[in-house]
Amino acid sequence: MNWRLLAIPASIVPFLIMFIFTPVSLNDVFAVGLVPFIFSAASVIVKIMLQAYRFKYFIQKFISPHVSSTGKIMSARLAGEFVTQTTPSFVGGELVRIAWLTKKGVAPGKATWVTTIEIIADVFVGTVLGLIAGAVAIYNGGIFIGVIVIIVVIPTLTFWLLLVIYSAKRNLRLPSFSLKILQKFVAREKAERLINATNNAITDVCKMSRENFNSRKAVKTFTVGIAITLVAFLFQGLSFMVLADSVGSNVGLFDSLMATSASTALSTIPITIGGSGLAELGIWAYVSNINAIPEFADVIKDSQLNVIIAWRIASYHIPLVIMWIALMKITVGSKVSVTNPKISSHPFSHSVIPNLADASDPSNKNNKTHDEVSEDNKR
Repeated sequence: MNWRLLAIPASIVPFLIMFIFTPVSLNDVFAVGLVPFIFSAASVIVKIMLQAYRFKYFIQKFISPHVSSTGKIMSARLAGEFVTQTTPSFVGGELVRIAWLTKKGVAPGKATWVTTIEIIADVFVGTVLGLIAGAVAIYNGGIFIGVIVIIVVIPTLTFWLLLVIYSAKRNLRLPSFSLKILQKFVAREKAERLINATNNAITDVCKMSRENFNSRKAVKTFTVGIAITLVAFLFQGLSFMVLADSVGSNVGLFDSLMATSASTALSTIPITIGGSGLAELGIWAYVSNINAIPEFADVIKDSQLNVIIAWRIASYHIPLVIMWIALMKITVGSKVSVTNPKISSHPFSHSVIPNLADASDPSNKNNKTHDEVSEDNKR
């Protein structure tokens, strides 16, 4: 069965387990109230729409304002977010966005640059908030949860900072052993083509990194993107606050932002689809300010568990349906389908991921960049 149809049912499994092994019932979840639940879901939808607008903003500033309409660009971002939210460690969505951009005639290097900048914005804001959340937890006595959050976010922040620093100084390439590993799965000729295409795209990204990070205009664009990202995270914090307040917990916006940031950090651990289970455990541990490994009985008997489950449904499953609709919109009837033989050998090749080797192959006469398409239109 197509993974696009399996993703949503699979993400519900952790909730079924919770309802089976905990005393929480649907009535407990509904006790938060319909209006707070709708407001919570709407807050997260605003968050993902802000991220979609940021994608459009980066495309307009770094590539061209004429790549596509605002609605189509934002739909492509939502479609990529569906992949991100239905894979362990939130990976894969960037490949959908790169594929969509290359299909619109954007050079693979430029497409990769825009998606990379998006990742950096999310990582920078998310990890900094995670570090603050960890520090606040330690200060308030929750040493265990605080240390865990900090341990999780530091490697991610370090990796992306080093990537930005090194890419601005020299061209990066895949390690030489990548070809040997890839040959275990595909033929040597195809493996070499994929490696060369990837290295070419990385080289283009490094080139754009050097050009843009030395540009005051580009730095301003990135700063605006960071601001949009921070506002998006604030709406995520708001989504939990309204549900907690509906049952009299009196959680402020700052505490809610810290709790959801800690939850997001822990859910990036590549164990479950979309961090299901980890996100709930993370926000419970943070709100409970735990200072040791919790007992299972302590978790299932906590009075706040129903609010946490309601928040997860409002902040994850409701928006997931909207993302799924966007994914269907850009894939159904598209020339690049799940049965297209020119699909990348990447693990997420059952989505709309075209063969990037073909897209970057100069011998492919049908491959044109966005600038070349514009020249053809002028003629």
